[in-house]
Amino acid sequence: MWAGFAWGLRRDLRLAVRSIAEVLVVLGFFFVVVTLFPLGVGPDPQILQLIGAGVVWVCAMLACLMSLTRLFAADFADGTLEQMLLAEMPFGAIVCGKIGAHWLVTGGPLMLCTPLVGVQFGLDAAEVGVLLLTLALGTPVLSLIGAIMGALTLGLRGGGALLALLLLPLYVPVLIFGVGAVDSYSAGLGIEGHLSILGAELIVALVGAPLATAAAVRIAID
Repeated sequence: MWAGFAWGLRRDLRLAVRSIAEVLVVLGFFFVVVTLFPLGVGPDPQILQLIGAGVVWVCAMLACLMSLTRLFAADFADGTLEQMLLAEMPFGAIVCGKIGAHWLVTGGPLMLCTPLVGVQFGLDAAEVGVLLLTLALGTPVLSLIGAIMGALTLGLRGGGALLALLLLPLYVPVLIFGVGAVDSYSAGLGIEGHLSILGAELIVALVGAPLATAAAVRIAID
């Protein structure tokens, strides 16, 4: 089990390093879109602080969605996924490793940029800390759920548009509780409830998503 996870993780991280331009494009997309909002809504600090967490979360969702198209597509096109299915290592563990690598090259860099973009919206250090905590719990859920939908749309014509159509409604609960935690903290309320729900979503996704993704890939190949 662990060998399959480690192999899938190492392989996709190595591929990401070789195609670092694709990773930087996703990161640049996130940074540019977040930066455009202060220019669009004006310099009012109260408005910027009010919308800051929501803007960061929506842009993180779109950046994650943008990067999901490459999670399985290339391996499906050149037959590598079929070879993975025939390997001695559990395919579910390999898929889990691929999802982990996806989060490390998307969610991880987005979190590193968050303190910088938080300054643009006038978020103080404590609010940025809460925002980072919600991203740490929520962005792995985005990768895990996105992997299922990415596998279900493998080989379909217009799969990218269909992926967005299917995936964005499923991201809504993560968005609501991620932004809600920051808003509650800013209002002086407790954030434990929001974080608990995000944590529960992460646990459910960790248990179910790799198996569901592996099953969807098998269906796509068959």
